[in-house]
Amino acid sequence: MTKVQIKVNDNGSYRITGDVELIDGEGNVYPAKAAFSLCRCGKSANMPYCDGTHKGTFESVVRVPKTEEDK
Repeated sequence: MTKVQIKVNDNGSYRITGDVELIDGEGNVYPAKAAFSLCRCGKSANMPYCDGTHKGTFESVVRVPKTEEDK
């Protein structure tokens, strides 16, 4: 089984890779893909997937907080 990875892209989507099943709120399963990007801005015409509509209008940079050991 492939390890699932979710990357929070700066000013953009969540990039999902690995063996994962995407399910909507009613339990319907989307067609399987080896990798895909999920929209974070809510502007995509291809929800829940990112279509790049956010470019230049969406700002979000998320980082893992530093621990005392990292300082």
